[in-house]
Amino acid sequence: MEEQVDSIWAKIQEILEFHLIDLGTYQLSIYNIIVVLFIILIARLFTKTFANFLKEKINKEKDINDGKELALLQIGKYVIYLLTFLLVFRSIGIDITPFIIGSSALFVGLGFGLQDAFKDFISGLILLFEGNVVIGDIIEFENGILGKVKQISLRTSKVRTRDGIVLIVPNSQLTNNRVINWTNSNILTRFHISVGVAYGSDTKLVEQLLIDVAKEDPSISERIVPFVRFLNFGESSLDFELHFWSEEIWKIEFTKSRMRFEIDQKFRDNNISIPFPQRDLHLKSSNINLEKS
Repeated sequence: MEEQVDSIWAKIQEILEFHLIDLGTYQLSIYNIIVVLFIILIARLFTKTFANFLKEKINKEKDINDGKELALLQIGKYVIYLLTFLLVFRSIGIDITPFIIGSSALFVGLGFGLQDAFKDFISGLILLFEGNVVIGDIIEFENGILGKVKQISLRTSKVRTRDGIVLIVPNSQLTNNRVINWTNSNILTRFHISVGVAYGSDTKLVEQLLIDVAKEDPSISERIVPFVRFLNFGESSLDFELHFWSEEIWKIEFTKSRMRFEIDQKFRDNNISIPFPQRDLHLKSSNINLEKS
């Protein structure tokens, strides 16, 4: 019986030691492949365990938001992947230390070439940990583009505009440039609509009509009373601004458009005209002597 067990073990050992690759001093056996697969399996199991542990920890501590959870999870995964990478190479008999030492100059060059990517990576960590911009926030860039944050990764973020276009934004643009976070602002935000009326119009009537438009619109908040500013005596119009508060940040342009339709209709009903730019041209006549040839 013992002889049969020893025979079976000898055959198994012979199979495991079978060399798939035999190049001089380097040999790769079936045993090495099994070890690699085992390391990868353990790494995946450890990653899932770490993710579950992190979720349980975050559920207990309310001061950790989703952004910090994602950052910790991503960093943990990268550490596990790095250790797995090193163990895999070590298990198949490849020493990467000489390669790292010999490629130091190459890494320096790559560092200069990838400095923007590294800056975006650090910016991603800042975003995820600080939580100034999180998934679901409505942000506005310096060029006026308004979008909703759909995903924040360690290097780039995805922002969906009102046109349905998904922008891939480097994280450094969200931390270094001026970005308005409408979601982090107060729930109520003040907006305004500019309009000009013809000279001679009843300014008090204009003010009342503009306020009526704001009060009648369902998207305008009733908690803060809208008001009108008489801005200036323009070149061809009396300039006014209607100020109002609303929670409809994402659809505020539609709200403004609807209100402009109502303003135009109320002005027509009350014989208040919106003038177009006018210029007075003065011609000075002069005597021109024409010589007959």
